[in-house]
Amino acid sequence: MYDDRVLDAFLKDQGKLFDEPVASTREEAKGFLEELMAVVVDSADEVREYFEEEGVDFDAPEIGDILKADEVFEIGDGRYLIVEG
Repeated sequence: MYDDRVLDAFLKDQGKLFDEPVASTREEAKGFLEELMAVVVDSADEVREYFEEEGVDFDAPEIGDILKADEVFEIGDGRYLIVEG
């Protein structure tokens, strides 16, 4: 579930969600993401569906705004990592 691309994206951008780094290696990142039960989805539409299912209410629910949420990490291959911490 958490392949190297996912782990690298999280390591690179974890500062947008956390004040201090929570992981410095892929192994630490994997353990952290597993503990939080972070989710990898295959598309921007699935990001929106995830938040709708979780009952998250966005002031402006356009997909572009959801993708800018601190909890959403773009993997770079069309997938997204959602980390709720």
